[in-house]
This record gives sequence, C-alpha cells and structure tokens, in this order.
Amino acid sequence: MSPRSASVNEELRRRSRERLLQAAVELVDERGFEATTLGDIADRAGSARGLVSYYFPGKRRLVQSAVHRLMHRTLEEALEREPRTEDGRERLARAIDAILGLAREHPVLMRQHMAGLLHEEGFVQCPEQQRLSELLGDTIARGGADVTAGYPMLRALLMGAVYAALVPGVPMPIPVLRAELFERYGLDGELGRPPGGTTDAEPGRGDLSRFFATEKQPDEGE
Repeated sequence: MSPRSASVNEELRRRSRERLLQAAVELVDERGFEATTLGDIADRAGSARGLVSYYFPGKRRLVQSAVHRLMHRTLEEALEREPRTEDGRERLARAIDAILGLAREHPVLMRQHMAGLLHEEGFVQCPEQQRLSELLGDTIARGGADVTAGYPMLRALLMGAVYAALVPGVPMPIPVLRAELFERYGLDGELGRPPGGTTDAEPGRGDLSRFFATEKQPDEGE
C-alpha cells in the first residue's frame, strides 16, 4: 500500500478537527460543559484522545471554537438564505435574529459560551471567531456604518442580549430584546425572521452536521 500524499494527510487532519468541533457542540448542548469530558468528545468524534490535545490546548478552548463555528455558520446561513439580498438593513435584521435564535434554540450551549468568555482565558481569537467577526463587520459595512466603531458595538449588544436572555431565574423575553435591538438600529419589525418562527424549508434544530465538513473525499483511502 503506497504512502498517503501530503494533501490526503492534510484532508484527514481537517476532517478530524471538524469531527471534534461537531462532537463538542453536540455533547455540551446535550449534557452541559461540566458533564462533558475531553474523552467523551474524542469518543463521539471517533478520534484518539491525543488528537484533542494536538488541535486544542484544552476543553474550554475547544468548546469556544466549536460555538464560534456554530455561530458563524448560523449567521452565514441566515445572511445568504433565499431570497438573497444586498440590503444592509435586512442583513442586519437577519444577523440579530440569527444570534438571538441560537440563544432560544441552544440555551445550554450559549449559556456556557457566555460563562466561558468570563473565564480567566477570556475571549480567545481563533479561525472560527475571526470568520464570525468578518461576517458581522461586513453586515455593519453594508449598512453604511463605520466598521471600526460599529462592529465592536454590535458584538457587545448581541452578547448583552444573549446574556440577558439566558440569566437563570430572570431571563428577558427574546421578543423584547429583539425589539430593543431593532429600535437601536432603526430597523422595521417585519425585517429578518423572528426567533421561533418556522418555515417548511427551515433546517431543524437537532441536526448540526451541516455546519461541519466531515464528509469523506473519494481519493482519501483508509
């Protein structure tokens, strides 16, 4: 059997990382952060325990990257859904609704994410977070605002809204938070897609696999 090429090895590493991200999101969503071990994640991903440490310095960093992946792919899906639009106001409304929708559909996961950002490691940049930043920055720019000032403010307002929606015992209703954000940005309420609204074409909550590229390539071999 001939040795694998460098490109095939790179693809195998990419798929291993994707499986770990997907497993982390699924397990923390199901069980919570504390009840999920790195061994559990490795088992769900079908990977060796050592591979987790190879790609990520710890569980918190892995989960933060995994949630950022879920966030940026959810956002991207919302921004690009049909009918596609270049209108900055509609795209901003879609962005707000997408992030609030994550708080509604994945409260355990998003609550842990917010708690993790307050941990001593804080906000850690990674490729997943950078893609999320790019999408939010582009959304701000299409609305005609200055990205340098506008992106950090939008990020802060979205984080604050998610936090307010998920505080145990005293959560604020998502429709109220949505209305406040829409008023802040001068958006009409009929724009976007309010969290909780459903259509026949809308993907279901449970299947997150579309956000993680784990499919096998025909020339990989095993």
